[in-house]
Amino acid sequence: MMETKNSKSNSTANNSENSKSGKSAMQSSQLMQLFEDELKDIYFAEKALIKAIPKMIKNATSEELVDALENHLTETEDQITRVEKIFELLGKKAVAEKCEAMTGLIKEAGEIMEACEEGAMRDAGIISAAQKVEHYEIASYGTLRQFAETLGLKEVEALLQTTLDEEKNADAKLIEVAVSAVNIDAAELEETK
Repeated sequence: MMETKNSKSNSTANNSENSKSGKSAMQSSQLMQLFEDELKDIYFAEKALIKAIPKMIKNATSEELVDALENHLTETEDQITRVEKIFELLGKKAVAEKCEAMTGLIKEAGEIMEACEEGAMRDAGIISAAQKVEHYEIASYGTLRQFAETLGLKEVEALLQTTLDEEKNADAKLIEVAVSAVNIDAAELEETK
């Protein structure tokens, strides 16, 4: 009878552990699904930016701004390749799902460029729009990197950290361009009117 009680106790303990690990596996599975969904979202966002950044470049007049945008266009192409590598590491096909946030930010950028007169004022508007994009990307890549860390995806985490660093640097460069010349020139234009 003692063995039966011990067997029952062990069985109950094992069931308790299994349900805990089952819950953990389910949470991990749900987190992986969320991670994959967010990856599809940023993949769409980056592909949309490949089309949007050249329009910003075409409308910019500041050499520093044009250089910053051209550099980030090249980085964006590399970031797309990196996202595709992440899909590959996950054993998934690279699929983009419409990112409503990026679609809205790109639309707003177009409206800002149309509303601002050519020159320093439009450049200031482009920087404003581009920084909104960068901040969205920083938030997205920061979240994805944290998910990858939690899921134990070390190689994926490293790839995401590289992109996150690039996005932060792009934002810093836009601030530098704005502060060094564009915003000052835009303010001076306002004073002469």
